[in-house]
Amino acid sequence: MAETVLVTGAAGGIGGAVAARFVRDGHRVLGLDRDTPDLPGVTPLRADVTDEDQVASAVRAAEAAAGPVGVLVNCAGVTSGQPLHETPPDAWEAVLRVNLTSVYLVTRAVLPGMVEAGAGAVVTIGSVLHRTAAPGLPAYAAAKGAVAALTRQLAVDYGQYGISFVTVSPGWVRTPATEARLDGGSDDLDRLRQSNPLRALCGPDRIADAVAFAASPAGALLTGSELVLDGGASVVSPASLLRDAHRERMGLGPL
Repeated sequence: MAETVLVTGAAGGIGGAVAARFVRDGHRVLGLDRDTPDLPGVTPLRADVTDEDQVASAVRAAEAAAGPVGVLVNCAGVTSGQPLHETPPDAWEAVLRVNLTSVYLVTRAVLPGMVEAGAGAVVTIGSVLHRTAAPGLPAYAAAKGAVAALTRQLAVDYGQYGISFVTVSPGWVRTPATEARLDGGSDDLDRLRQSNPLRALCGPDRIADAVAFAASPAGALLTGSELVLDGGASVVSPASLLRDAHRERMGLGPL
């Protein structure tokens, strides 16, 4: 059955892929972003997801245009940071507002309609970086860890209304933003591929596949859980990748 799907961060790489996937599946899709998403079949809604009033207005507009939101996908996010002692309060707050507070604001705005309908699905994009930390991202890691915790809490609070909540946590995803951060270009991409057992670096379409399943009736029993999509990178001991003998047994070339 066709649902009204609201995707935040729809102008980004993962958000755009998620929105496009739901369009292909025959749903009514609205893309909420401060930049206007230009995607076939996606109705754009321009708003700052960290602003309570703008979020409330955008959700009202979405419901007026397409009916109650049946699926919310929280994709809006930003990766930024430096070591904690060099992170000023305004930079800390900015990262938390985009990655965490936006999830609170948009989810809060759509929940009354889902509660009234007695059904709904909320999928939030997390990150493996709250499980396996990377240097210089304290605010980002804290926000993504909180997102996973919030998912578990909401699954408990709203399961009685037939609403499911799932976190989808990617590892490295090959998006334009990722490639822009890799100074080494193709060499860095090759190293990332070799950092996981599948020796693969997925594109945003693979993340969209997981989101679509998590939001479907078939995925409802996942509620409260976190899907980690990193090709197995987070289950490999980093030290083992530094040893030539281990790398040879895994079929990997020398570093």
